[in-house]
Amino acid sequence: MGNREDLLAGAKRCLMEKGYSGTTARDIAAASGTSLASIGYHFRSTKALLDAALIEAMEEWGQELESTLAAEAPPDATPTQRFEATWARIIESYGRLRPLWAIQFELVAQMDRLPELREAFAGANRQARLGLAALFEGLDPADDEKKAMAVGSFYQALLAGLATQWLVDPDSAPSAHDLVEALRAIRAGRPEG
Repeated sequence: MGNREDLLAGAKRCLMEKGYSGTTARDIAAASGTSLASIGYHFRSTKALLDAALIEAMEEWGQELESTLAAEAPPDATPTQRFEATWARIIESYGRLRPLWAIQFELVAQMDRLPELREAFAGANRQARLGLAALFEGLDPADDEKKAMAVGSFYQALLAGLATQWLVDPDSAPSAHDLVEALRAIRAGRPEG
């Protein structure tokens, strides 16, 4: 690897260990085995390096989530069983990806002070919604973008809401089975209309 790649790898490690606002240029230089000057040479600023590392980490997270969701359920599984199995895999992934979820929430809280990240997150959110609609329901935005966006928004809300509960108190956060039971209770209480 070259200095640029070493810096990105070191910045990602620091993000996971110290968070966005807790990471300094010295931390990154130490984690990457490079000099402080190399940050300026390759990225112009520590902030630009952290932003690039964060975007790269988010892309890697998206790929991991996609592979988590792509895991096959048994061929004879019902839609409810597939839903439960998928959410069980997602919930299990929260433990592995806890630092990345924490960073996302840290940055959301700072969005008003980070307009360039707000822009990047807005674009990523749109793509995430469409991707979630495709992953969970097989919806192609080319067929009906409005429907794909609505379905993807639902799954994104569920994903982020569950992550929030899991970050705060993983022992009392809902399980995949709890989600299925909640859907059944909601459905039972709402007549078709």
